Amino acid sequence: MTAHNCRFCNAPLKHRFVDLGSMPLANAYLTEEQLKQPEPSYPLRAFVCSECWLVQADAFVPPEDIFSHYAYFSSYSDGWVEHARQFTLMARKRFGLDEASQVIEVASNDGYLLKHFVEAGVPVLGIEPAENVAEVARQIGVPTEARFFGRETAADLVSRGLAADVAIGNNVLAHVPTINDFVGGLSAVLKRDGVVSVEFPHLLRLMENIQFDTVYHEHFYYLSLLAVEKVFAAHGLKVFDVEELPTHGGSLRVLACRTTSTAHATCPGVAKVRADEAAADFEKVETYEAFQNRVAPIKDGLLAFLNEAKRNGKTVAAYGAAAKGNTLLNFCGIGTDLIDYVVDRNPHKQGHYLPGSKLPIYAPEKMDETQPDYVLILPWNIKNEVVAANSRVGAWGGRFAVAVPELTVIG
Repeated sequence: MTAHNCRFCNAPLKHRFVDLGSMPLANAYLTEEQLKQPEPSYPLRAFVCSECWLVQADAFVPPEDIFSHYAYFSSYSDGWVEHARQFTLMARKRFGLDEASQVIEVASNDGYLLKHFVEAGVPVLGIEPAENVAEVARQIGVPTEARFFGRETAADLVSRGLAADVAIGNNVLAHVPTINDFVGGLSAVLKRDGVVSVEFPHLLRLMENIQFDTVYHEHFYYLSLLAVEKVFAAHGLKVFDVEELPTHGGSLRVLACRTTSTAHATCPGVAKVRADEAAADFEKVETYEAFQNRVAPIKDGLLAFLNEAKRNGKTVAAYGAAAKGNTLLNFCGIGTDLIDYVVDRNPHKQGHYLPGSKLPIYAPEKMDETQPDYVLILPWNIKNEVVAANSRVGAWGGRFAVAVPELTVIG
């Protein structure tokens, strides 16, 4: 299925944002047996709607094929878990959450966030489509239902007395092809003065820092406040606060309530981000169409670095079997000829192979065995965390590198 019309407003999609060629699903990690089989790949490209300014990718794969069994577990990023904990402290204080409240998180993953509310005695429910991930959450005491979220799920929850004081959706708004059903569900599941809190990577930062590797098939949207406010308004929600976050290369936390609620005053962050996007010409098609030409130099820089390392007899490993890394490697056509392997803390990925590039995935201890000259950090958004946790790399003379927004060697 190709999206020829905007998934939100149904206007024709005529303007390209970026085209990265054809590649496999970014989270479709391979077993040894699958290495022998043909690997499906799909065009990876995104367009901008010139009516509502929603940037969106073609959809070739149903979400059930992507998210019903998932390899991403939030708890393997210490920084992300701490970010979630800080949010729960803020939310409890700001919105007066206690044992009489109800918090619902959509795409609650392995309970990385809700467990902090559970510890504080605040009732929670996680909605997580991947049964394998939902079960991990249940094992740590986070009530979780394995299902997709939309208006139907919201109506069921409300009928069971589970309307939300706070409904949370972190890094999920970009993942739902039926955005009207999803946001309609968020609106419907709220109590009268309830709050929606969503976080998503900010399109403004993606464009500023050429974060093209965050484009992959599992991401249907690349979101601006401009577009999100239009979508929310269509479903009876008004944005009353926006916070700029450092997570995922620069994200927004958007707080919204029903348009009929008078319980939440509009905060200065809303006008600030609106002004930033206006200054970046987010209501001009040319702004988006110019992005493609900024991507090629990153490919050229990374390939030049890796080829030079190979000529000089240097070895290169990669750190982090992240989806964004798979987009980068496959766009650049990199395989085991230039990078020996990748390491990742997540045991669910270890023993598998990256899609497309077919790099084997090992535990981080593999680096101690082979002592690579360079370690390319694929999840550049946590590069400081990676460098700090792997300082021993410097002991054998190894150095770290990142490719986005330009090739940089660290140390």
